[in-house]
Amino acid sequence: MMETEQFLLHENGWVPNNDRLPVLVYRGVVHTEGDKAAQQFEKMFADHGWPPQWRDNVYDYHHYHSTAHEALGIAAGSGTLMLGGPGGRKIAVSAGDALVLPVGTGHRRLDVSDDFLVVGAYPQGQEWDIRRDAPSAETRRHMHALAIPNHDPVGGASGVLTEHWHEQERAGDN
Repeated sequence: MMETEQFLLHENGWVPNNDRLPVLVYRGVVHTEGDKAAQQFEKMFADHGWPPQWRDNVYDYHHYHSTAHEALGIAAGSGTLMLGGPGGRKIAVSAGDALVLPVGTGHRRLDVSDDFLVVGAYPQGQEWDIRRDAPSAETRRHMHALAIPNHDPVGGASGVLTEHWHEQERAGDN
């Protein structure tokens, strides 16, 4: 059984984060590195309705996505990411780990190894953007209304996301 972590990030200056859906961190999802790990992440994400969009690094500046949730698969290397915007939470990641960032979650790379490689994926039907400014009231409404995927990019229909994110959604309806 893989180790998972989850935590909420609240608004931080211009970074909205997401105070109802937790960031999900999965440790040791795949047990290889490099191109084989990238292929495994791409297949896993695609099989669970999160088509992979890119292989690259994480930007070195604070940003968030206002139109999509994001899955990141660490295919090679290791490093430290900052989640939540300036002064946010530092998190160490290494090859084999995966993260799911709910819409609005600020993120950037801090220090990473030269071979750091990430696979990025988004739920089917969600197109990602890059935001480096505070969201408008209209953008906030759209972010809050963004559909929660039916499948976890790592665990599928019975993954951590489907349990915890839909639980939060139900709690918000009460």
